[in-house]
Amino acid sequence: MASHHPGDGIPVPPSPPRRGGGDNLKIVLALTAVAGAVAVAAGVLIVLRSPGEYGLHGNRDALTLQPQPGGQEKRELFQARADAPPPLPRTTPAPAMLPSTPIKIVIRSLGIKAPIKSVGLAKDGTIEVPPANNVNLVGWYRNMSTPGEAGPAVLLGHKDTRTRDAVFARLSEIKNGDTIEVKRQDRTTAVFTVGGVEQAAKKTFPTQRVYGPRDNAQLHLITCGGDYDRTVGHYTDNVIVYATMTGSYRG
Repeated sequence: MASHHPGDGIPVPPSPPRRGGGDNLKIVLALTAVAGAVAVAAGVLIVLRSPGEYGLHGNRDALTLQPQPGGQEKRELFQARADAPPPLPRTTPAPAMLPSTPIKIVIRSLGIKAPIKSVGLAKDGTIEVPPANNVNLVGWYRNMSTPGEAGPAVLLGHKDTRTRDAVFARLSEIKNGDTIEVKRQDRTTAVFTVGGVEQAAKKTFPTQRVYGPRDNAQLHLITCGGDYDRTVGHYTDNVIVYATMTGSYRG
C-alpha cells in the first residue's frame, strides 16, 4: 500500500446538521454550484425544528419505492443530482423504532463485525472520526437519528491507515440487496437493506441526500474512496452506502 499519513483513510464530509436543545432539529441546506465540471457544496445551516418536520412522524404509506437497477445480481453506482432522495431497496420499509444507541454493526457479506462509538463534531465543523489506531471501530454521529429511528442514521469508518486496511476497506464492494445489521443498546437489532451505493467527489458531497430528513429509518455509511491525492494527503472521493430498515428482531 502507498505510504500515507495517519488518518488518510478517514471520511471528510462537509459540516453535517447540528441538533439543538432536546430532540428538536431543523436542517436548512445551502448549496452553490460553480460553472464547469466541479460543483462546490456551499454548506449547511442548521436551526431548531419540530420533531415532525425532522421525520420522527410521517406517512410511511405514501412512500414511493425507487429500486436500484440490477438488484442483487449487478452492482451499479447510484448517480443523481445532489438534492435527489436516497435510493431505496425493492423491499418495503419497516416501521421505525424508538431511539436506542447503536453498539455494533454486522455486514456479513463483507465479513464486518465492529463496535460502534458515539462521535460529535470536530473543531472545523466536520464529523469526528474514530481514532486511527483503532482500525475496527465505527463512529455514529450522535446528533442525527439512531439506527432504527425515523430519519437518517450516519455511521462512518476508516478505509485504511498508514500501515493497514481498516473496518470499511471493502465497503465499496457491498451490493444492492445486501443486509446490514445494527445491534442496539435496547437489545434489539435493526436490519437494513442496501438500496444503492454512491461514489461522490468530496467537493460535491451530496449533503442533502445524506443528512436530510426522511420519514423512514435509514442508515448511511460513509468512508473514503477514489484516488489518494498525495498533495493534500486525502482521498478524492467518499463512498456512501444508502440502506433502509426493512426489519428488526430481539437480540
